[in-house]
Amino acid sequence: MAEEPIIVAFQGVHGAYSEEACRQHFGEDVQTLPCESFEELFRAVESRRATYGMQPVENSLAGTVADAYELLMQYDLRVQAEVILHVRHALLAPQGTKLSDVRYVRSHPQALAQCGRYLKRRGFQAIPHFDTAGSARDLAANPEPHTACIASALAGKLYGLEQLDYGIEDETFNYTRFFVVGLGDPPPAERSKTSVVFAVRDKPGALHECLGAFATRGINLTKIESRPRRNKPWQYFFYTDFEGHVSEPRVEAALMDLMRRAALLKLLGSYPAAQQPHATTSNAAPDE
Repeated sequence: MAEEPIIVAFQGVHGAYSEEACRQHFGEDVQTLPCESFEELFRAVESRRATYGMQPVENSLAGTVADAYELLMQYDLRVQAEVILHVRHALLAPQGTKLSDVRYVRSHPQALAQCGRYLKRRGFQAIPHFDTAGSARDLAANPEPHTACIASALAGKLYGLEQLDYGIEDETFNYTRFFVVGLGDPPPAERSKTSVVFAVRDKPGALHECLGAFATRGINLTKIESRPRRNKPWQYFFYTDFEGHVSEPRVEAALMDLMRRAALLKLLGSYPAAQQPHATTSNAAPDE
């Protein structure tokens, strides 16, 4: 019996950076399912229309994607893996356009901001658009004179646009971290990370006590961030990542200790840790 194909849901239209992350992690031939929103992505996985979802959780320049953690709290999906994508912006235009022809550049405001010095140096006028890949799709469908867009190299290939320049972002250290979300729990890996969310009791030293569950066992926290609790003003959830897998005795003991001290605790997942990026100064074009 043939195996069911892996389908990975992502937010955006084809050519989005999230779809690049899907291909990076699962391979170039993976089937993808574009979704209009992050919530639709979670619903697609929960209803099994998709095998997994590729959910961005933070960017090295822009910070945390707040909606991601809210949805991880609402849905009973687990993190299956983390993926770190190096975001490289391409300047794309309809076939036959030369770099010297360009006057206007469309893209999502964040992409425009990340290429701000490049645009200023070239004298291009930035035109905000709802989406990076969407700007490529729309420009391909309705070409306008002297107009280019900023999107992924993948978007350029999918929509038949000319790549006029590549690696035009002002900061080379631009990475987005994704969670692969799905049903069930992945097995332990050689290098694992665990993500949890907890709330503290209303008393002095409560956070210190909770974090002590990790410190006393020598467990390294790689991230801790507070987010407001929507149903309780001026109270917070703490989203925490740490090294190790729940099957390890010291991690299991730490979580049991945390459960006794916290007002609420939810395990988001124990999953294979991604290779951490190192600073680079290269803006070379991708291999063809």
